[in-house]
Amino acid sequence: MITVLRNGTYRALFFAQVIALVGTGLLTVALGLLAFEIAGDAAGSVLGTALTIKMVAYVGVAPLVAALVDRLPKKAVLVGADAVRLAIAFTLPFVQDTWQIYVLVFVLQSASATFTPAFQSLIPSVLPDPQQYTRALALSRLAYDLDSILSPVIAAALLAVISYNNLFVGTAVGFAASATLVLIARLPAHVPDASTGTFWERLPTGLRVFARTPSLRFLMAANVVVAAGTAIVLVNSVVYTKGVFDLDDTALALALGAYGVGSLIIALNVPWIVDRIGVLCAMSIGAWTLVSGLIAAIAMTIIATTTGEGWWMLLATWALLGASTSLINTPSSRLLADASTPANRNLVYTAQFALSHGCFLVSYPIAGWLGVIGLPIAASALLGFAIVGVTALAVLYKPAGTVVTTL
Repeated sequence: MITVLRNGTYRALFFAQVIALVGTGLLTVALGLLAFEIAGDAAGSVLGTALTIKMVAYVGVAPLVAALVDRLPKKAVLVGADAVRLAIAFTLPFVQDTWQIYVLVFVLQSASATFTPAFQSLIPSVLPDPQQYTRALALSRLAYDLDSILSPVIAAALLAVISYNNLFVGTAVGFAASATLVLIARLPAHVPDASTGTFWERLPTGLRVFARTPSLRFLMAANVVVAAGTAIVLVNSVVYTKGVFDLDDTALALALGAYGVGSLIIALNVPWIVDRIGVLCAMSIGAWTLVSGLIAAIAMTIIATTTGEGWWMLLATWALLGASTSLINTPSSRLLADASTPANRNLVYTAQFALSHGCFLVSYPIAGWLGVIGLPIAASALLGFAIVGVTALAVLYKPAGTVVTTL
């Protein structure tokens, strides 16, 4: 898998991605603590709204800027996006009101929605060999999982000696380093898009492929399940750790780290799992396991809110949710690759980007706003949302049509 790092251009881009991910991980912890300082026990509602704004930026802004990416040099797009994220990271420590969080988060995530499609669209040009490209995708998944573990650990270590506001400086350093690596990378020559159509004229192509392809309809149902399991972790972890268990700032980092550990364990084993049982079967097992994790989360929440106990149960539940999410997400790109052609692949991947984040537009408000009423209510509602997705998976699952692949 790591042999792809022998390519100098990909190596620079990969480490730019990793460093930016660490910065974003520090931002996640710092933003949660900032929300709690401003809003107290209503921090879950603030984070739920902030993450909903993030999804609006991803779903609404990413398609719009995708057309610009085809017309502008990729290096300028990537560095410009990092520059905007750097500026916002320096601004966040001075926030005093929740509305300021919302505005800055929208700008920050709009920049991220610009960076991510531009970055992803570069990799096939850097690594044109399909096998090398597949290894790069697997390595990227591991990078995300490692970041979800290491960033909270780094945050916990830093919080032992500095205040949480200083984590925003670490975020800024990450974005600055990412921009620097992109600047020194020798990217493929920019070829302007010869298409005269707008993005909005091309976008339905990807959606039509989703609509007519059974495996991609299966993937859409899986997106619903993933959104439910992810929301309770990202939105409500700070409320559990500080509001329910009354723990210090490092507990939030540990909770997010437990989720990352579960994800990493599965990501490392997904290649042989998929090789033996196929993509659809692996994703189905992950979906049902995630539903079990949400049932455990409800039990943990009831125990925690009535007795104040259950911290270790939370860590185990978060690890289970991380593992099940990874079992769904890691092999899912194979469905996109198998269902698309070189001519429409970018549109199919863009459709998945928008559709998957659209699911978070539902799950994040459920987790945040219902969490203010009661954490057991939020967890139960997310379980209901996941059951909708897993029921659709059961209907769409066609084992005979599973393509067994090796990542």
